[in-house]
Amino acid sequence: MPATIESARLLLPLAVTLVAPFAIWLNRHNENRREAVSFIAAALTFLAMLSYVPGILSGHVYTYTLFTILPGINVTFGLDGLGIIFGLIAPLLWGMATSYNVGYMRGLKEHAQTRYYFCFAIAIFGAVGVALAANVFTLYLFYEVITVFTYPLVAHHQDAEGFAGARKYLVYLMGTSKLFLLPAMVLTYVLCGTLEMNLGTVVSGIFPADVVAEHPNLVRLTYVLYICGLAKAALMPFHNWLPSAMVAPTPVSALLHAVAVVKAGVFSMSRIILSGFGVETMNSLGLGLPTAYLAAFTIVVASLIALTKDDIKARLAYSTVSQLSYVIIGVSLLTPMAVQGGLLHIANHAFAKITLFFGAGAIYVMTHQKKISLMNGLGRKMPWTFGAFGLASLSMIGMPPVCGFVSKWYLVNGTLQAGQVVLLVALLASTALNAGYFVPIFYRAFFKEPVIAIENYKEAPLTMVVPLCFTALMSVVLGFYPQLFQDFIRVFGNY
Repeated sequence: MPATIESARLLLPLAVTLVAPFAIWLNRHNENRREAVSFIAAALTFLAMLSYVPGILSGHVYTYTLFTILPGINVTFGLDGLGIIFGLIAPLLWGMATSYNVGYMRGLKEHAQTRYYFCFAIAIFGAVGVALAANVFTLYLFYEVITVFTYPLVAHHQDAEGFAGARKYLVYLMGTSKLFLLPAMVLTYVLCGTLEMNLGTVVSGIFPADVVAEHPNLVRLTYVLYICGLAKAALMPFHNWLPSAMVAPTPVSALLHAVAVVKAGVFSMSRIILSGFGVETMNSLGLGLPTAYLAAFTIVVASLIALTKDDIKARLAYSTVSQLSYVIIGVSLLTPMAVQGGLLHIANHAFAKITLFFGAGAIYVMTHQKKISLMNGLGRKMPWTFGAFGLASLSMIGMPPVCGFVSKWYLVNGTLQAGQVVLLVALLASTALNAGYFVPIFYRAFFKEPVIAIENYKEAPLTMVVPLCFTALMSVVLGFYPQLFQDFIRVFGNY
């Protein structure tokens, strides 16, 4: 068993991300200072998380209980090998997104920029809280914080389309959490008398063996409620909020798809499966394979829909729906190789997908083009943007040496380890489909003659190009050095 250490320092990254939004508001009349707050807060939060890395790699689990509401219901924070992955990614990409935001929001002279940065920062506070949640109650609180404070971001343009997309976003995410996630939490407490997850191990979770033996169907029902309640993971049929949320500014789409929202969804689902139920309970009740098959269905169908989309953000949205299920298929297969592949994809997908949305936003700021069919020749005008977009696309497809290849390698081997040929075919089919909807974008940009006048177009400003090139480069680095995140997974799963 991992050594558990009580550490009040777990409150530090939360404190920084909680103070940041109010500091942003106080500096609302000076845009340079306002944006500087986000940079500083992102750096401090990342460093605070980074300070735990040596202990995590030594097998330690850090916890801290802030207060108790009822016996077995606490606001408790914890950090293990799984939590540190999301805990490092969120502030690092927050810093990159802030640089990109400067170029995007100022370039388009967007309104309500202080509100925008304020809500952006609180969404990161929610993401950090999810990463640090040691029990289901704490997870639920911060999960809802993300939903509430990303609503104004989705509705940012304040037009009919924006409000319609934001309304669907809120109905799906708040509706599922109230109808399914909250009852799942209540059932867990009634059955177990606690909501504390078993951090630092994948073997056992909240549910004792005698509870599982006495109430197998109730435990199964609880599991189904959790899966339905975590709609941020975008498993079909609870996925439609995600394409509808594309009415938001492109940096918000990057936040939704790469940093806070969907990553909170797949992270929470991974946490519930591995630390809430554990491999023993999942296997004894036969819960893993049905979840994996639902994820495989989502992967293939979402990829087929992405092929039909000419709007670049819509294509990326359905790509996200598909790619998120890679994580779920990995953790629900429960084999060591598959779990490693699924959890690695939390990081690998984050860096590649934020690059793709950064690229889409840079294209829009400089050309006001959204249609892929009108992007012929743009790569020759914006080589850095489309070069980074191409690298990130290779990661989504799963080509070496980019990091998406590593995830898929482990996932494919995990399906073989589990003897699941159908799931193997789904993964291989998705790779072909990914190539089908990403390669044409790159090919059009560099090798086809323009269909519109592009003479006056030029590369995006450095505040946008630098972060998208950095995140693309990180996709390559993680392809060569997957152990940067893999070591946390090995410690967590004792692989």
